[in-house]
Amino acid sequence: MRQLIVGIGDCKLSSDPDCSLVTYGLGSCIGITLYDPVAKVGGMLHYMLPDSSINAEKARDRPFMYADTGIPLLLQQAYGLGAERRRLQVVAVGGAQLLDSNGVFNIGKRNHLAMQDIFQQAGILIHTEVVGGMDSRTIRLEISTGRLLMRGANGVEKILANPNSQEREGRACV
Repeated sequence: MRQLIVGIGDCKLSSDPDCSLVTYGLGSCIGITLYDPVAKVGGMLHYMLPDSSINAEKARDRPFMYADTGIPLLLQQAYGLGAERRRLQVVAVGGAQLLDSNGVFNIGKRNHLAMQDIFQQAGILIHTEVVGGMDSRTIRLEISTGRLLMRGANGVEKILANPNSQEREGRACV
């Protein structure tokens, strides 16, 4: 299976069943995956900061760095590939507090709150969240099945979403 790597401040989408999307080292950043099980379209965004107004010029050049510019573009591109809003399965991972143990900047928490607000305004429910805590995470989305796997700092891989399963995963805010 071919892997498309989604870097920091990047976004990728695919409808290729021989492809998976992967992003590494989600600390305070948040990785969002979208999957439409009917259209078999998947997307992944790895954004760093909640609000693009801190640097409008950088936001124009790299809109996927920010929640407020990256999430709408992710949705727009998914719809362009045939995904439908009502079928989207959304998972969010990250938002940890890594290099800010005193909670001075709270980037992870601010990233999480911005994401929740954007999806609420768009009328899209978040299927599963694994946010907060003190560990980095890696996620991988298989386009053929919609299965989403997460590997934590301990190296253990866990299934977060599996559209072909009757099991619903739920939320985990740590």
